[in-house]
Amino acid sequence: MTGLHHVTAITRDVQANVDFWMGFLSLSLVKQTAGFEDARQLHLFYGDPQGNPGSLVSFLVWQDGAPGRTGHGQVAEIALAIPRARIGDWLTRAMQQGVPVEGPGREFGAPVLRLKDPDGIIVKLVGTDAPDAGWPAAPARMQGVTLWSEDAPATATFLARFGYRPGGTEGGVTRLVSDRDAIDIRHARGFVPGIPGTGVIDHVALRVPDAAAITTHAARLSDVTEVTVHDRLYFTSLYVRDPAGILIELATDGPGMAVDEAADALGRVLKIPPHVTDATDLRLHLPQFARPGEERRPMRDLPFIHRIHAPADADGSTLLLLHGTGGSETDLMPLAHGIAPHATLLGLRGRSTEKGSARFFRRLSMTRFDQDDIRSEAAAFAAFWTGALAAYDLDPARLTVLGYSNGANFAGAVMALHPGLIARAILMRPMLVLDPVPQADLSGVRVLTLQGAQDPYGPHAPALNDWLAASGADLDARVMPAGHQLSQDDPRAAKAWLSA
Repeated sequence: MTGLHHVTAITRDVQANVDFWMGFLSLSLVKQTAGFEDARQLHLFYGDPQGNPGSLVSFLVWQDGAPGRTGHGQVAEIALAIPRARIGDWLTRAMQQGVPVEGPGREFGAPVLRLKDPDGIIVKLVGTDAPDAGWPAAPARMQGVTLWSEDAPATATFLARFGYRPGGTEGGVTRLVSDRDAIDIRHARGFVPGIPGTGVIDHVALRVPDAAAITTHAARLSDVTEVTVHDRLYFTSLYVRDPAGILIELATDGPGMAVDEAADALGRVLKIPPHVTDATDLRLHLPQFARPGEERRPMRDLPFIHRIHAPADADGSTLLLLHGTGGSETDLMPLAHGIAPHATLLGLRGRSTEKGSARFFRRLSMTRFDQDDIRSEAAAFAAFWTGALAAYDLDPARLTVLGYSNGANFAGAVMALHPGLIARAILMRPMLVLDPVPQADLSGVRVLTLQGAQDPYGPHAPALNDWLAASGADLDARVMPAGHQLSQDDPRAAKAWLSA
C-alpha cells in the first residue's frame, strides 16, 4: 500500500484545536502523548476510530507559541475525503458554527470546500466516492496534501520513488497520485519561504510497510542527502528533505496506535514515551484540555499569557507562579505541586524580554532595573489579578504568590506598588528592585523569603526584608544553604510555612 501515513502541524491553542478536529470534524482522538523529541510538547493524533495510517492528522502543541508563516518549502494544505453528496451538509455545518469556509469550488474535477481551522491552517473537504455512513459523519480519510515548492519538477521526481505517479496538472498545480490519495505540488518560486511556528504544517509522512523498507530507503537516500531514523513506538520514522527543502517522513504501518492501549480505548489517557523518566513533573507542564461535551474551564484573554493546572482533588487553594529569567508559565509547576499537591496552579509568562528570555521587567544592569517597566508591568499584573479572580472563580483569601528570582522580585514590587493585592507570598531568591521604594501598609500580609547563603545576589536580599518588616508584613526571612539555584530544602521550607 502506498500513500499518506499522516500529516503533522503545530497549534498554539490545544482546546480550540480539540474543539475543531474532534468537535467540528468529528475525528477521533486516537493518541495523546508527550513529544518524543521534546517531552514538554503535547502531541495529539486524530483519525478514524482505529487510528489507521492514511487517516491520521497530528498536532504538536506549542501552547501560546509564536506564529509561523506558510511559504515555499512547506506543506500548505490538508485535504480530507467526504462523500460527494455531503458537500452541502458540510457547508451548512461550517456556516452554522462560524467556521471560515469558501466554496464549493472544483479541483481536478472534484467538489471542494476550503475551511480554516482555529490556527488558520487550510483544510479542504473533497467530495469523493467514499462510502456514505449517514449524517453527521467524520471524513473518511486523508485525500491529500498540497506542497509549495520552489522546484516543483524536482519535488515530483523525488516523490516518485515512493510510489507516486503523475496525475495531471491544473492551474499551476502538478498532481501526483498513489493507490488512494494525492499530493498536489504548487510551483512557488519567488514566493516567501516558510517560517516554523504555530499555524503551519511541519511535515507529511508517507506509508512504508515495515522497518526493513525504512532501512532500504535510508541506504538509498543517504547517498544523496541527510536522513535520520527514529523509533516512535507506534511506527518507525525516517526523516528527509526533498530538493526544495520540504520535510518528508516515511512511517511504517505498524505496530500501530493500539500497541500500548486497548483498541477500543485509544486516546483516552496521556502516554509518556519510554525514554522519559519524570512523568509526574511532565504532566504538570503539558496543557490540559476537555473533549467535546466534557466540563471545561474556559481560558480568558487576560494581560498575561497564563496556564492553569487543576488537580482532580483540588482543595480550593491557588498558587500563582512567577518564573525566573528565561522561564515560562509552567516552569514552577512541578515545584509548586510538591509544595501544595491539592492546589490549583496558575502560572504566568513574563512579558518583558532580555536577549530572547522572558522576564517580568527589564534590567539595565545586573543590579539596576527599568523603573518605568516595573511600574507598567505591575499595573498590568493588577489588572490580570482582578480579571483572573472573576474569570476562574478563585478565592483571594486562599491565593498565594510563589515567585523565584525575577518573579520573586516582581512580586515584591507589586506588593509595594499595589498594597493589599497580595496577601500571602513565598519569595525565593528575592531582592529589592524599586528605587525609590514607596511606603506601603502591609499589615496582615504574610511573606516567606528564602535567600541563598552562596547566592551572588544574596547581599541585596536584606534590603527587601527590612522594607517588608518596616511596612508591617508578617515576615519569615530564612537563609538557605544554597546558591541562586533552588535546593531540596527550599520546597520543604515553603511547604511547612504554607501549612502553618
